[in-house]
Amino acid sequence: MSMRVLLQRSLIPFIIMLPFSTYAETSEKTETAILAGGCFWCIESDYEKLKGVRAAVSGYIGGHIKNPTYKQVSSGRSGHIESVKITYDPEVISYSKILDYFWRHIDPTRNDGQFCDNGNQYRPAIFYLNQKQKDLAIQSTEKTRKIKPFKAPLKVELIKATEFYPAEKYHQDYYKKNPIRYRFYRYRCGRDSRVEALWGKK
Repeated sequence: MSMRVLLQRSLIPFIIMLPFSTYAETSEKTETAILAGGCFWCIESDYEKLKGVRAAVSGYIGGHIKNPTYKQVSSGRSGHIESVKITYDPEVISYSKILDYFWRHIDPTRNDGQFCDNGNQYRPAIFYLNQKQKDLAIQSTEKTRKIKPFKAPLKVELIKATEFYPAEKYHQDYYKKNPIRYRFYRYRCGRDSRVEALWGKK
């Protein structure tokens, strides 16, 4: 059982429920990227700090069950991967830059989980929405392979996007609603220390 499952069981009764409009897409002049990099709390938090990103929604993609729950996904039996749907302004930041940022916030040497979260439901992946995104993802992977400062091979999958299911509301903006629990999880999971060991200091 992952550390996050234990945290959730103690937290759920005290969650403040925010309306979906808080994190829904708000601009017509936007584009979308869907990425998986382990814990969706962390990917959402990282991307909402990036200039040009309008929203980041935690969710699930790639499985065989409709409208999966967190319990189903975290068990590994639904086939879904924890992921984040990122809405961004292409006039401010490009898809290629979104991917550059992605690589340097994950451990791309693993395909069996991320950091302290193990299992296929936590593996890293780029979900492309169209041929243009697929081509850019391939280019980004080749570029990263050439410039990465470590010897281990890249194991991030490129997968055609299927239906994305937003996670339960208590997962959205978790780092804002529960900052102490979030920072504790992130630190104990070793996410930032592993990223720094791979990529160097930011």
